[in-house]
Amino acid sequence: MQTTSLASRLRLTIGRMSRRLRQAGGGGVPSSQYSALITVERHGPLTPSELAEKERIQRPTATRILGRLLEAGLVERTPDPQDGRSALITLTPAGTELLAEVRHAKDAYLEHRLETLTPTERATLEDAAEILERLLAE
Repeated sequence: MQTTSLASRLRLTIGRMSRRLRQAGGGGVPSSQYSALITVERHGPLTPSELAEKERIQRPTATRILGRLLEAGLVERTPDPQDGRSALITLTPAGTELLAEVRHAKDAYLEHRLETLTPTERATLEDAAEILERLLAE
């Protein structure tokens, strides 16, 4: 198979899988907010500017997303001890719980789908997952 057609096939397949997992996870928050929650979990506490940088979005966009997450009680804002003009964003217990619920739903969906495969197919996917992880490593 040519590299170009493989790239196209992988892009389409991974995109469809991503959509299905988002649908299975639910969670009640848009994907941009979910992504911000994950970033705060992994790298927090963060300033809004740091979140914007890590999410590769503009600061006003990050501010809007954070406003919605604050309203939903999923993150909290505290003064930045290093810079009194800024704030630090952290997950609330509700934010942590939401991430756990969504991850569980997505894992359950995928686990159910994987159970329909043969052991050989699952082993092939395990190998493919390792290869994809290497491709995505930055």
